[in-house]
Amino acid sequence: MPYRGGMLEVREWRAGDTAGFFRVPGADDDKFSRGVVGLRTGSAQYPGAAVLGVEAAWRSGIGFVRYAGDATAAVLARRPETVTGDPARIRVDAWVIGSGTDGGARDEHETAVLRELLAGDVPVVTDAGALDLAVAAAAPLILTPHAGEFARLCEALSIDAPAPGDHAERELRLRAVAADLGQVVLLKGARTLVADPSGTLLAVSAAPGWLATAGAGDVLAGVLGALVAAHPTAPRAEVAAAAAWLHGHAAAIASGTAQGGAGHPILALDVAEALPAAIGSLLA
Repeated sequence: MPYRGGMLEVREWRAGDTAGFFRVPGADDDKFSRGVVGLRTGSAQYPGAAVLGVEAAWRSGIGFVRYAGDATAAVLARRPETVTGDPARIRVDAWVIGSGTDGGARDEHETAVLRELLAGDVPVVTDAGALDLAVAAAAPLILTPHAGEFARLCEALSIDAPAPGDHAERELRLRAVAADLGQVVLLKGARTLVADPSGTLLAVSAAPGWLATAGAGDVLAGVLGALVAAHPTAPRAEVAAAAAWLHGHAAAIASGTAQGGAGHPILALDVAEALPAAIGSLLA
């Protein structure tokens, strides 16, 4: 149900909205019809980010995952189903880039590869170390900054960053950034907000506090890439909100808060492993 957030109408995204993005595969489905997601994530310093994103993509119901980053050994040790390398014959329906990378340490070759993806027509989930390249991108994007990264995006666009704790200002600045970039922006937080260039604002509040743990954003990026790949014609803002809701609900299942109660600590990998149960609850 919409409500007035500051001067903006904000729509709360719920389980029923998310359920429409999932179905039981039919007799005519194959691995390609269920979507192909590619990930260029992780680094020598942060290989776990690649593992978490790939794990989450697989567990979100995608049919095919291709990994093209620098953490191949770690990814294959955890998920041997993953196709690695750069096989040009395999189409990709959506890319995930930037998770577990540092834009300041990126070399010229990697920058060129990422710019080529960002100049194409395949949707790109743009996270962490690739956010600095989003300003000039032509591809359809979903940016996934946390508060600090969002402040840097605002600075790059000459937009005042929101004051900490000012929720109405946060909504206004998010809408301004999405409009200036012409892209969908998902601002992570205890209450995640999604904005598109038209001014639409969606809010997702399904996550327990236990989700505030290292690697959770890498899991979200993998979920988001999988959903974008599986739903190429759906509004990107709605896909982003569905991914955030599923991510939060998986965290609730993993932490034991889905049925109420205080719950318990979790790790990011616990969230990824709970994704099938979260999807199953939507299909029940």
